Amino acid sequence: MNAIAGPRYDVDALIAWADSLLVRAGVRADIAADVARVLVDGDAMGHTTHGLAQLPGYLAELERGTMLGSGEPSVISKRAAVETWDGRRLPGPWLVLRAIDRAVAMARECGSGSVAIRRSHHIACLAAFLTRATDQGMMVLVLSSDPSAASVAPAGGVSPVFTPDPLAAGIPTGGDPILLDVSASYTTNGLTGRLHQAGERLPHPWVQDANGVPTDDPAVLFREPRGTLLPLGGIDAGHKGYALALLVEALTGGLAGFGRADPSEGWGATVFVQVLDPAAFGGTAAFERQMRWIADACHGATPRPGVERVRLPGERGLAVARDARANGVALHPTIMPALAPWATRLGAPAPARRS
Repeated sequence: MNAIAGPRYDVDALIAWADSLLVRAGVRADIAADVARVLVDGDAMGHTTHGLAQLPGYLAELERGTMLGSGEPSVISKRAAVETWDGRRLPGPWLVLRAIDRAVAMARECGSGSVAIRRSHHIACLAAFLTRATDQGMMVLVLSSDPSAASVAPAGGVSPVFTPDPLAAGIPTGGDPILLDVSASYTTNGLTGRLHQAGERLPHPWVQDANGVPTDDPAVLFREPRGTLLPLGGIDAGHKGYALALLVEALTGGLAGFGRADPSEGWGATVFVQVLDPAAFGGTAAFERQMRWIADACHGATPRPGVERVRLPGERGLAVARDARANGVALHPTIMPALAPWATRLGAPAPARRS
């Protein structure tokens, strides 16, 4: 069930290697360990553009000093169940895990807890964070935007205003959680960039050229005048993705008080994390009963022609991750070549293939 066909690598060996590269690049040990695990977990779940594919960029940012390898976020605003942090351009995966932990603690006390983070660096794969809360019976929301970049047009426009603006949610059920990880655009910068470099096309017309003509050719994003990613819903229903993008921007840059209205500091993120404790609402048992009913109803839905069975969000990712843990994770073929120069420079040889 692995998402990519090809040689596999032991999950723990990959985590240890990524950890070593980060430590040798000057990242504090505890931060490096969290970042390495989040990146490899992304690959293990099949999110191959937001796992180790991000590590060469992280290492380059560390070398330039535009990502910090040590330090702590500053708490700039605090109430009983709400905090706002300045991430000080520390690694995003580590900041988000800390924010979830803090939000869980607030939720246990107040029923919910929210953390907005300004000036985080990139946060990698959102789905990789969710079980941090759902394993504790908590519901979690994670939303992110990058105020330094714009590649997605608002519905009806051809000018870039937003980034893909991902939003994720982890919903406990008493069994496997439901894990949502979607974006307000049809596709991502990572996927379009990868396909463009390979001379390949998108599965559907998810982008538009500079004249607003939908196309499946990602090359329109890289030649002048540049095209844009379409909001979720495309030409016909892009107002829905546009609305989601506005919501993400309000919850991230808006609540954090730092975003697109400010001078760019380079590749990074504004983030919103919220944790909800079902015990403080209708009760944990009642919450799980309702969500199990919904899950069973979705699984029991009659599939349309060509679909074997209806799945829940995150179901395939969890299955792929279990397979990766048991049999090794198959990395996208571009990942190891991109990391090879860093392995040589930092003196951290890549792990041997498992098969």
